[in-house]
Amino acid sequence: MTRTVLVANPRAAGGRCEGRLRALLGRLGPGVECAWTDGPGHATALARRAADDGADRVVAVGGDGTLFEVVNGLFQGERRPALGLLPLGTGNSFARDFGLHEPEPAIRALQGDRRRPVDVVRVVHRDGVVHYVNLLSIGFTAAAGALTNRRFKPFGATGYVLAVLVSMLRLDHPRFPLAVDEEALDGRACTLISFSNTRYTGGTMMMAPSADPADGRVDVVRVGAMGRRRLLGCFPRIFRGTHPELEEVDVGTARSVRFALDGPVDVMIDGEVYSRVTPDSFDALIAPLS
Repeated sequence: MTRTVLVANPRAAGGRCEGRLRALLGRLGPGVECAWTDGPGHATALARRAADDGADRVVAVGGDGTLFEVVNGLFQGERRPALGLLPLGTGNSFARDFGLHEPEPAIRALQGDRRRPVDVVRVVHRDGVVHYVNLLSIGFTAAAGALTNRRFKPFGATGYVLAVLVSMLRLDHPRFPLAVDEEALDGRACTLISFSNTRYTGGTMMMAPSADPADGRVDVVRVGAMGRRRLLGCFPRIFRGTHPELEEVDVGTARSVRFALDGPVDVMIDGEVYSRVTPDSFDALIAPLS
């Protein structure tokens, strides 16, 4: 019998996750255990413990932040069970690439033990290593993500849109010198740079419309310097995935990225914002999870 451990964040989706999961538990079959998180970082510890204790599957129950912590827990130990997903969070951006952003299809996938490979990206920074499966972004999107977490989290995906609009009032164009693969350093001023393993962010924003989560590469989306009016006018394009057509937007792919930053910056990783981080590099993509 397959042993499945659910790592569940009861505070996801404004505290609605716990009640929704309890109503669904009976449909997940035998051999299912539930471990509830009690604060930031706890999902990482629970995922590692489940892997070390012999779980066959570890399922992240919550949103993108819970998934991020679970992935990092699985990559702390030697043993890696299959990663599962039950999206009961706010944005569920990662799950959209797989048609699993609603509970019903996710439950059917778990019941049928349906699997597919997914790349995991390793980021080396000056204080350690972190892994992600959705995206890492710096610049405007990180600023908007930080504002979402501080003020607009209860509004769900709409809250991120509100944060974007407010952040336009503080718009600037920093430089993030970096080199993609073996290319020369690029230090152009920009609005944002995203390193996307999957297509969506902030719920339904299609940041990287061509991203493939199992191709061994990230999609690099660089939005050059834009004025507030221009950015506001172009903003709806991100929901349709047509922003790469703009002259200010460059899109490419990378197996590795090397940074040459002068100091720490705010970084958004899988919906979580980390303040004052100094990334050094993206290592080659890790062998995929299933």
